[in-house]
Amino acid sequence: MLVSSLLTSLGINFGLCILFFMLYSILKKQPGNFEVYAPRLLAEGKSKRISHFNLERLLPSPGWVRRAWQPSEEELLSSSGLDTVVFMRIFIFSFRVFLVAGILGIFVLLPVNCVGDQLKSIDFSDFSNNSLDLFTISNVKNGSKWLWLHFCSVYIVTVWVCYLLYYEYKYISLKRIAYFYSSKPQPHQFTILVHSIPVSAGSSVGDTVENFFTEYYPSTYLSNVVVRRTNRLRGLITDAKKLYKKLVRLQSEPNQPKLKRGFCFGLVGQKVDLVDQYEKKLEDLEENVRLEQSEVSLAEEDVRAAFVSFKSRYDAAIAFHLQQSIDPTQWVAQQAPEPHDVYWPFFSSSFMRRWISKLLVIVAFILLTILFLIPVVIVQGLTNLNQLETWLPFLKSILTITIVSEVITGYLPSLILQLFLKAVPPIMEFFSSIQGYMALSDIEKSACNKVLWFTIWNVFFANVLSGSALYLINIILDPKNIPAKLAVAVPAQASFFIAYVVTSGWTGVSSELFRVIPFICSLIRKPFVTSEDDDIEVPSIPYHKEIPKILFFGLLGITYFFLAPLILPFLLVYLCLGYIIFRNQFLNVYAPKYETAGKFWPIVHNSMIFSLVLMHAIAIGIFTVKKLSLASTLIFPLPVLTLLFNEYCRKRFLPIFIAYSAEFYCLTTVWFKEKGQGNRREKKLGETVSDGVYCFFLLFGNMDIRKGNRVSLIKRDRQDQNEPSMDEFFHELVTAYQDPALAPIQYSSNRDSLTSPLISSDV
Repeated sequence: MLVSSLLTSLGINFGLCILFFMLYSILKKQPGNFEVYAPRLLAEGKSKRISHFNLERLLPSPGWVRRAWQPSEEELLSSSGLDTVVFMRIFIFSFRVFLVAGILGIFVLLPVNCVGDQLKSIDFSDFSNNSLDLFTISNVKNGSKWLWLHFCSVYIVTVWVCYLLYYEYKYISLKRIAYFYSSKPQPHQFTILVHSIPVSAGSSVGDTVENFFTEYYPSTYLSNVVVRRTNRLRGLITDAKKLYKKLVRLQSEPNQPKLKRGFCFGLVGQKVDLVDQYEKKLEDLEENVRLEQSEVSLAEEDVRAAFVSFKSRYDAAIAFHLQQSIDPTQWVAQQAPEPHDVYWPFFSSSFMRRWISKLLVIVAFILLTILFLIPVVIVQGLTNLNQLETWLPFLKSILTITIVSEVITGYLPSLILQLFLKAVPPIMEFFSSIQGYMALSDIEKSACNKVLWFTIWNVFFANVLSGSALYLINIILDPKNIPAKLAVAVPAQASFFIAYVVTSGWTGVSSELFRVIPFICSLIRKPFVTSEDDDIEVPSIPYHKEIPKILFFGLLGITYFFLAPLILPFLLVYLCLGYIIFRNQFLNVYAPKYETAGKFWPIVHNSMIFSLVLMHAIAIGIFTVKKLSLASTLIFPLPVLTLLFNEYCRKRFLPIFIAYSAEFYCLTTVWFKEKGQGNRREKKLGETVSDGVYCFFLLFGNMDIRKGNRVSLIKRDRQDQNEPSMDEFFHELVTAYQDPALAPIQYSSNRDSLTSPLISSDV
């Protein structure tokens, strides 16, 4: 790719970013758009719908940037939860990594690449027609001593990334513990899920669970909620909700429509009031729901699973870790998710069905990976004009036009690939939902992993090792030559991935601010919705879509920083845009659906470790190709040390993200040490510092834990015993895990018979 093609792509995407910013700053102030750009503020009552016109709203303003920048991390934690803080820490971590890598790459390695003459010298008089390969390590002469600068940079960045990974893992672990210590009692902290319950003849699941835990946990057992199969019931409730929305829409219309019934397709006959007809249908549906609820609650065939609650966190932890039966396949216990995090359809499928689904998901994932090679081949064909002319000879005359060839080779390939990738996250989320996960958060974490590795394989490896599927298989079957193959292929695709960062990164994150799809859906829906009293649906951020994208850009930055450092400025711009835009979205748009207390961070850590090892493999190959065998030999300890470091972190920090211990270290005070100065300043947990000082320390500071308390689950439980609100909490805990499908619904005007619950709390 020529420099001119990159500049064309850069200009198009920069223009789109500016356009999205201007449209957002204008549209978010217009009447009727608050449901799109500030649904969270509307739902929380912090903003109101405005209907009158004001000329000032037609002028774009950057005030949203200041408002998004102002809140501290503690304020973000209190408003959106620890998962949001962890998500933003990914941007901070990546910015720190590529700030150091960028200084090395732009000011040290890039000049070395430019003065090389392995390919040819750069023609500064006709700069736009130079190939981007001249700015990569490929232009450094074989055996040159300047390559030792690249070698030293690999070591420096590896040490820097490992230090940051350790620091962030430790910081987020302490945040997770502090979040647990400062949070109010939650139902999932006192509850476990028990499945594979053996039921004897003539006994029910509820009685079996009650007898078992009353016998073996007599002083700590509180209650249980038996899980029922409610898949058909949920379908009826969904139909009732849809019908209720239609009824509300009809009632809000000034001239309520009439419907003719009779002969000739309703053209002849008596008119019937649609509102009355819908009300009768709704009453019939509600009656069917009640009958189904009664049948489900009295059914003898249960799922043989139950949520079991205890009187303390420590007792729930003991029950979770102990094997309950001599037979390990019976009375299997696992941690219960939050009540609103439970994926209830999980319980409606049998064990055999879930087992078959897992096999089908594996097969489907492999087939999707193979099929995705088709758009990859198309994209690679567009980056090569000679190959494109061979495929489509009738385009020869058009491709001779400079601007057309620049757009096709610089902008179009990454755009097409991005459009195909849009369909991947929903597909992976569906795959994860049928794999047998019982929590929505587990489904999203599984989908996050699937999207990440799918993207790494199909966007990175498939583009780098572009060719037939048989060619890719041959490379995998010959692992000894993988570093050499990567050393030749990876630098050659630098221009494509620079354009990909600009297209997918800059434009993608800007479109997140503009919210193109929700805005279009809102425009389509407005003519059919006349009532402003509808419930506002506040969306939650799709972590399985956004986290893999950030981590993939991190992989590109780490693998290309010493090969093609020109990619680093574009990555830094993306990280800055993403940081401020997603802060704005968390404050105005997204609300947390559930809270995992930072369990997404191990995915981030593993991805960065993989990126480092991949960089080392490429470095070994590139120094071998460049005839610097000593450098290749000295690189070999790096992947070994990196994997040992990863194993240490896995032993040291990962258990904290799986379960809480009986004793842990709770962060109470942090010292901020200014680099280059001897003074230090104390900040207690929860204290808010000024914006400038906070952001300075956040990006460049060194935070050391100096004070803390050792806290145990037992001590926390003893503290809660003195709280007067615990009696009310335990009363609510008894029914916290009741299936929402078994709750009474109240849609029709005749509600007298629907107000009493169908299932008592002791079932």
